[in-house]
Amino acid sequence: MIDFEEELKRFRPSTEIGDVEKVIGTEDLTDMSDLMMQLMKSVSEKSE
Repeated sequence: MIDFEEELKRFRPSTEIGDVEKVIGTEDLTDMSDLMMQLMKSVSEKSE
């Protein structure tokens, strides 16, 4: 049986996760909905 209290005492957070969070937080991430909105705006402007 797993002793959860003992496991929690030995837990150490991964340093890589913290590094990834910093990088993701500073990047300009464009998702598919952003791309679609830009495309629709571009098409709308061209048709006017």
